[in-house]
Amino acid sequence: MTDSQPIIRVRGLVTRFGTNTIHEGLDLDVRRGEIIGIVGGSGTGKSVLLRTIIGLKRPEGGTIEVFGDKLDRLSIDARHNLQRRWGVLFQNGALFSSLTVAQNIRVPFREHTNVPSKLVGDLIRLKIQLVGLEPETGVKLPSELSGGMKKRAALARALALDPEILFLDEPTAGLDPIAAGQFDQLIRDLQRSLKLTVVMVTHDLDSLAAITDRIAVLLDKRIIVGTMSELMALPHPWIRAYFHGPRGRAALASRDTH
Repeated sequence: MTDSQPIIRVRGLVTRFGTNTIHEGLDLDVRRGEIIGIVGGSGTGKSVLLRTIIGLKRPEGGTIEVFGDKLDRLSIDARHNLQRRWGVLFQNGALFSSLTVAQNIRVPFREHTNVPSKLVGDLIRLKIQLVGLEPETGVKLPSELSGGMKKRAALARALALDPEILFLDEPTAGLDPIAAGQFDQLIRDLQRSLKLTVVMVTHDLDSLAAITDRIAVLLDKRIIVGTMSELMALPHPWIRAYFHGPRGRAALASRDTH
């Protein structure tokens, strides 16, 4: 795949829950190496879109290609191999509560690799360090961690297999502004150093302003993609209310002073 080709290509996507159509004819391209934020009003299906792209929800129509492969045409083994090439940070971290941080990070190695246990231990310690946690965090249970530490531990698990794509679902939800800003910076630093492509569902205007290259706005069951400046120039009422409100102006002002 060349850099000019999208790493994720969605065409004509249709998703429904019963008789309720969430997306209808939705198109989206994600470019290799970018951080793209997905936003939209309540009920527009932001997390549904992410879950559909990674195969947790089956669409009613359309196609999804990742790394040039159409997901609905892959064998079970091929899909399993594909899943090794992305990592997912679910909302609230979704850590296994009965496992320590190190054991949580070990799960992807057990599911997808035959790496010797000693080497896995070394890699786990590396991932813990990579996300800015202290080495002793590995022996702790999720219940012993702060909200910010849980996010970082879940991020370490998402990065366990050195993925090319990182999916984030509301990564700063529940964090105070300082912790959220630190997490945003961590994502940007990791994206640059590891050459990641990041797809981030969020409602956090500060995150959008600070680290995204482009923003995908879910509107009227479809999607509009652009930079923040391009989107702010559009006349759509929801876009204007979202980006031109007090929080939007504050986020832009903060970005412009850095």
